[in-house]
Amino acid sequence: MRVLVVEDHAELAQSVARVLRREGMAVDVVHDGSDALERTCVVDYDVVVLDRDLPGVHGDEVCRRLAEQPAHARVLMLTASGAIAHRVEGFSLGADDYLPKPFAYAELVARIRALARRSQIALPPVLVRGDLRLDPAQRVASRAGERLPLTPKEFAVLEYLLAAQGRVVSAEELLERVWDEATDPFTTTVKATINRLRPKLGDPPVIETIPRGGYRI
Repeated sequence: MRVLVVEDHAELAQSVARVLRREGMAVDVVHDGSDALERTCVVDYDVVVLDRDLPGVHGDEVCRRLAEQPAHARVLMLTASGAIAHRVEGFSLGADDYLPKPFAYAELVARIRALARRSQIALPPVLVRGDLRLDPAQRVASRAGERLPLTPKEFAVLEYLLAAQGRVVSAEELLERVWDEATDPFTTTVKATINRLRPKLGDPPVIETIPRGGYRI
């Protein structure tokens, strides 16, 4: 899942980003509305976590312009005010969800995951392929009943491949959807992660390499 955090308080923005990355999400961070609009023009985000009170271009304007895009990211608006009138106003601008500050990180993560599911083809809560099972909410993957000791990035790659439901996923797509903007686009990190993941999944092999195509389960 690719997430953009738009928050002018740098410490809070980095704290949110750390939590989301621990959950296996690819997270980019900007601190004002202008940068947010620029970034969403070049990256196809699943969810934008948007502070309402931004310097420069206000969060309301960012939300309105994102909602006007044909295939816009889901917007979770953050604000210091939890008043019902402010929530209604946020929804009228095109926000998909609204979370007043201060908030619990567990709730933030749950709301982001719920929003991302709205943008995808409906998937079951637990992804299953043969004896391979992955529960995104519980962050647990297992094969033949044995829990798999996966790193957050390995878990995210496996989740994305399972969600593709047999479709071939290119290395470029994995890099865009599972890693953030800090990753070198010419890196071999996708191949390296797949190579580490394969032995952890055991036999018979479940990840197939398609020459000049990518990977599929």
